[in-house]
Order: sequence, then C-alpha cells, then structure tokens
Amino acid sequence: MRVALPLSHASDSWRPRASRQCRRSGDDVGERGGGEPDLEPLKKDFDLLDRSSSSSVQIVNGSISSQRELRLSLAPKHAGKLQIPPLSWDGEQSQPLQLTVGGSGGGAGGAQAGASGAGAAAAAGNAHVFLSSSLDQKQPYVQGGVLLTVKLYTDEQLYQPSLDFAGSNDIMVQRIGKDQQGNEVRNGRRYDVVERQYLLQPQRSGELSLDGPTLEAQVVEAANPGQSPFGANPFGGFLRGSPFGAMMQTTRPLRLHGDAIQLSVRPRPADAAGPDWLPAKQVNLEEAWRPDNASVHAGEPLTLHLRLAATGLSAAQLPDLSAGLALPDGIKAYPDQPKLETGLQSGEIVASREQDIALIASRPGQYRIPALRLSWWDTKQDVQRQVLLPERTLDVLPALPGSGDAAAAAPPAASAPPALSTPAPAAPADSGPTAAPPIPAGAARPFPWPWISLFLVLLWLGTLVVWWRERAVATAPVAAAPAQPAADTGNLRSAFRAACLGNDPQSARRSLLAWARAVWPQHPPAGLNALSAQLRDPQVAELLQQLDRACYSGGAWHGEELAQALGSLAAPAKTAVKSSALSELYP
Repeated sequence: MRVALPLSHASDSWRPRASRQCRRSGDDVGERGGGEPDLEPLKKDFDLLDRSSSSSVQIVNGSISSQRELRLSLAPKHAGKLQIPPLSWDGEQSQPLQLTVGGSGGGAGGAQAGASGAGAAAAAGNAHVFLSSSLDQKQPYVQGGVLLTVKLYTDEQLYQPSLDFAGSNDIMVQRIGKDQQGNEVRNGRRYDVVERQYLLQPQRSGELSLDGPTLEAQVVEAANPGQSPFGANPFGGFLRGSPFGAMMQTTRPLRLHGDAIQLSVRPRPADAAGPDWLPAKQVNLEEAWRPDNASVHAGEPLTLHLRLAATGLSAAQLPDLSAGLALPDGIKAYPDQPKLETGLQSGEIVASREQDIALIASRPGQYRIPALRLSWWDTKQDVQRQVLLPERTLDVLPALPGSGDAAAAAPPAASAPPALSTPAPAAPADSGPTAAPPIPAGAARPFPWPWISLFLVLLWLGTLVVWWRERAVATAPVAAAPAQPAADTGNLRSAFRAACLGNDPQSARRSLLAWARAVWPQHPPAGLNALSAQLRDPQVAELLQQLDRACYSGGAWHGEELAQALGSLAAPAKTAVKSSALSELYP
C-alpha cells in the first residue's frame, strides 16, 4: 500500500489538498514563509519512498500570490489502524489523518507493506509481494550462532530489487551461502521464491531485538480499467524480463519490512571452564604429519597440519591452535597463514580452520610433544566437552652428511681435526728388506745434492707464487672475499630454509644472498637475478622471481617450494659466468 500526501504552502500557511493565497507586494514575495516541513513524526509508522515539490507565482491585477506544494509517497511499516500525525511547516500545523492499512491493495500496489501481516495476507491469497523469515533457535547462548532464513515471495516483476539486513551492537549479522531460487504455490497462486540465509551472533545475554530485513524495489503501476494489458507502453510486455522494462513503463518505489528478530540469549554457564568460549553443536579436531613416520633429520622441517571444525559457529570464533602448542626446547615452530571457511551443510552452519605448522629441530634427539586439549560447550546437552590431540614423540636423527645442516648441527668436539695435523705412523726398525740399512759410524756421508736441488726448486716455486699473486692483485677489481667455514655456511642455509618455511620473503632474500656469498667468495652474486644466472635452473629462476616480486610489491608468498628446490648451492662454472655476461649485453 502507498499513501500519496500532497501538502500545499501559500505564504506562511498550508493544509493537505488545499491551498491558501496570500497577496503581497512584489518585494515581499519569498521573504516570508518557506523552509521545509518537519517530517520526523512520519518515520514512526511510515517509510518515505519519494518526495517532489512544485511552486508557482501568479500576478492578477497587480497582486502577487505564491504557492508551494510538497508531495510525499509513504509506505506503512505495518498493518492496522495508523495515523498520519500533524505536520508542522513554518509555524502552522496540518490536521491528522486516520488510515486503515490492510494486508493487500489493488493491482501492483497489493504488495504487503509489513511482514507482520504477511502471513495473514499470504493465507488469504491476495498478496503480490511479501517476506517471511524463520530462526533455527530462539534461545541461543551468548556469541552462539543462529541461522536466519529469509524468503521473498513475488508473483510480479520486480526491478532493481535490493534486500538489506543490517546488524547492531547487540547482534552481529553475516550473510552466508548463495541465494536459492525456486517456485512455490500458495493458496492457488504461484510465486517466485528467493531464499537467503544469515548468521546471527548475539554479543550479550538478555532479551534482544533487531529490525527485520528490508526489501526495496521498483514495481509497475497498475493499469487503469479498460487499458491495454501492456499498459500505456505497447512494448512493456515484450521487455518485461529485461533491464529496459522499467525504462519503458511507469514504475513506483516499493519497500517491505520483515518481522523484527526477537532472541532470548542465555549467558555463559558458570561451569564453562577454559579461556575459550565455544558454544557449538559439534567440534572436531584432526591432525596430520608430513612425513608421517615422525622421524626427520636435524634441520629438516616436519609439517603438522591441524584442522578444527565446528557446527554452529563462525570461522572467526575458532581459536589459533598454534599459540597453544607447547614445544620442548630445541624445536621451533613456523605457523603458516590459516585458511578460514564458514558455510552451510545440511541446513546447519559449519565453520573450519586449517593451518600448517612447520617444526624444525636444531639438534638430534628424542622430543616429546605434549597433548593438545581444547574445551567447548555442547549446546545440545548443555555440558562441557573436550577435544584432544594425543601426546607424540619425535625422533630427530643427526643431520645428513655433506649438507650444511650437518656441519651446523654437529658439536665442535665431534669435528675431525685437519689431515695435516695427524702424524704418520713410524715404521718399525725390523720392517724387512725394504728398510734402509744403518750407516756405520765411521762411514763417510754422501754430499747432500738432493737437498740442495729441493731447496732450489722450492725457491723457484716461491718466486712464481709471489709473481702470480702480485699480478692477480693488480688485475682484480675487487679483492675476493675470504671463504666461510662450513659451519657458517650451514647456519646460513638453515636460516634461509627457516625463513622460507615461515613465509618471510625479506628474511629469505637476505639469508639466501648471504649463503651464496659464503659458498662463492670468488663470484658473489649481487642480487637474485645474478644468482639465477649462476644457477642456470629454469625452475629455480621462476621461484626466485616470485621471491623478488614478494619483496618489492608485497602480497602473500609461500617459500616451501623454494626451500625444497634449493637444497644446496653448487660452485659456478666459468662458462656459466661468461654466458650470463653475454646474456646481459644481448638481452
């Protein structure tokens, strides 16, 4: 139903459907009267759909009269006996109007004005458009999830429809899922039905109320009796289902209000222990280990995959389990970004939180991961329950030989001494016929020509070495960096892998370049592009480009694939250096 309320203002007085002229001199016109009427009293029972104004000035026999008219299109918010209250305009007041708003109207105007009468109108079979809503529960716990289902019924064309449902400080509203469309027959009338669902979460206990959803659309004006079935426009029926249909026909605004939401919210029970308050119908916690044998070497990542699922909650309410994971000394955790999802399953709200946590042990040994417990409140049985991940023992083996992690993980006392510091075993005196016979005390010793020759050869070699070094210093543009010990190389490699598993692109870039400089002191790469040219691996080059983009443009970056691809750095070949130099000259 729509109410057209014309207001006219002449000079400084006005009344509905009437005008009053006030004659003034020409200079006085427009100086008195004017302003805008106070429309606030209308908002209690009506929606202001449209407003228009017009003004006119007449001069008759030297007398000037002016008039201003304001037309308001009102939609009742609910059925029943309503009153249009007195309205004030420039010190004058209109007379109140009494209206009886039923469940239907004529033609296109028969859309239901409020959801409070929608059920009765639908039962009578005379409503063209109406809303219905239903709750899966009316007495939830505080911060518990409530599923609201809203259905829009219409048997006429709606143009530019919009369904708005805003929350409040007491009740949070979140739309979930996609709209479902179908058909339904009620009282012999066939309706097109659009179904939409919302998740409601009360933020405090007690009696709470929330305004229902609001539908705004454009509908075609009803045709006059005897007029063409297509209305004034002969192409209206042909363009009915197209976006241009509203442009070819006369339309008017339509606004419908759904029923207000009433909830009796229960507080958190006193015996609900634990830091997390999770009122749900069901909670499941699952784990998966990669590799699943739980035996890894020191410095290698062990991935723990956790999946927490709950029925009756949103994904934002599920706690971060990596924060409550107690790890022994010697193991560091690098949690990945969680994956949150909230949806519908079998007519119920289902939320999940999945997260990967990389665990890296710095030294070999046996580690015990304590059990992980999570408390939640069973809303069906009104009891507190727990989900449990059992205790687990990890066997960390020594680092693999030949890898950087092996040198970093091995204690200093276990490292082997240099080969030159190991004395050769002395040959026994009775070593057989191959042993040199002893020289008699009185025998003459031979002249030491071999020693003199050896001295001259060493002197010549020393001269060559000095000459070569002076020539290398003179020709080299930059002094070569000293070689890094194997332990430092292993630490840099471990830092690079830890940054990759922690998805930290800036730390991964710094650690990788430092590791490359330690491995190649004679040819240190200046950046990631130079490192790609030295490695000459297309797959690694693509991963390094992704790392470079993440460092300078931001965004999410996952470094597990790069950590696996760069297990070690091989020494660059001379031909590779020449080839990379040519590629820079001739891109």
